[in-house]
Amino acid sequence: MSGGEPGGSVSTWAPLRIGVFRAMWIAVLVSNVGTWMQTVGAQWLLVHLPHATILVALVQTADYLPDVLFGLVGGALADVFDRRRLLIAVQVIMASIGLALTALTFAGQMPPALLLVFTFAIGCSSVFTNPAYQSLVPDLVPRNQLRAASSLGSISINLARLIGPALAGLLIARIGVTAVFGLNALTYVFFAVVVAAWRHPSGTGPELPERFLSAIRAGGRYVLYAPVVQRILLRATLFLIPASVLWALLPLVATQRLHLGAEGYGLLLGSLGGGAIGGALLLPRFRARVSANSLIAAASAVYAVALPLLVVVPNTVFAVIVLLPAGAAWIAFLSDVNAELQLFLPAWVRGRGMSVYQMVLFGAQAIGSLLWGVVAEPLGVTITFFVAAVVLLGGLATIRLWPLTETAAMDRRAQAFWPEPALVFDARPDAGPVLVETVYTIAPEKEHA
Repeated sequence: MSGGEPGGSVSTWAPLRIGVFRAMWIAVLVSNVGTWMQTVGAQWLLVHLPHATILVALVQTADYLPDVLFGLVGGALADVFDRRRLLIAVQVIMASIGLALTALTFAGQMPPALLLVFTFAIGCSSVFTNPAYQSLVPDLVPRNQLRAASSLGSISINLARLIGPALAGLLIARIGVTAVFGLNALTYVFFAVVVAAWRHPSGTGPELPERFLSAIRAGGRYVLYAPVVQRILLRATLFLIPASVLWALLPLVATQRLHLGAEGYGLLLGSLGGGAIGGALLLPRFRARVSANSLIAAASAVYAVALPLLVVVPNTVFAVIVLLPAGAAWIAFLSDVNAELQLFLPAWVRGRGMSVYQMVLFGAQAIGSLLWGVVAEPLGVTITFFVAAVVLLGGLATIRLWPLTETAAMDRRAQAFWPEPALVFDARPDAGPVLVETVYTIAPEKEHA
């Protein structure tokens, strides 16, 4: 298998020694906790309604759909405008939407259709937040720590997956869904405060920012004609569409197969998150020994085996055990693919490149969630998980045909193809008239012409 050769090991925790990155990472962690609480709360409002199979799956679809529709817009904004101000503005808007959702839920005015609309609106947060934040990461940490920073980003997501659902399940059981929505709104406020307290160094933004529409066109052309990016997005799609069955239908596994309540569902999500955190901690050791292609192939195989095992034995303890390696495999795949892309993308198009990856990341999950919800309606949850496992193994079989390309050794800095002109003397702008002489040398045989 070509590409993705193993490299030296850098501690997963190394980027946290950098104060700015540490503050941002904590803010993102708190925001991710709120996001998972929001998802669990929305799904739990629908899980006991008629046609719950499709409605619960539609929560994931509504959450991810904005990233598919507007992802490139968010990336262009991250490359054209000041990323710090963009992050602050988005968090303030999202906090306002979250508070409105909280108030309407408290008043009992939250039918399924309106809940899905609010889920779509809150899902727009990641459209503008993720490209801006991820584009800042390579400026906050050294290049040799980018893979560690990517792993920490995955740890943040999955630590939130561990804390958020458990906290949401506790709050739903004790207080109600309204408290979950309210806390999510407050996490946006916290994120905005942390970003507002940070001042990025002068000169880090683009000296000559592109126009918005031309930036979108340029970003689209770059992705279209960059084979390395195309290969990364293809591998992500082949994994995410079948793998999304777990996230889309886990509430139904909890209620229909395991007969659990909100706290039990939170336990299952917490097990996935715990496995992901453990996987992220072990990733540097594996990266130092195997190639990126071998790593994502092993992760896909582990995840494919876990899917049917989860639904074959209707036992909560067994399900928790199965979800641990599934979470580790999930994080191993996505963390490695994300790091490969960050290492490859040049600074001038980084926001748009990450936004296109985000479109694929969430779009594949949105399509997969809807697909598996439709399949599960007539066939049932158990058969659907077996079908998804077969599709995932089919995608894994293409790894030799379409492997990842090695990116770690590539120099992605902008190159100067000719030196700056050397002036004979430095003329002052107010020194008076300027005389420009142009001398033409004519060959003797052409003088008569």
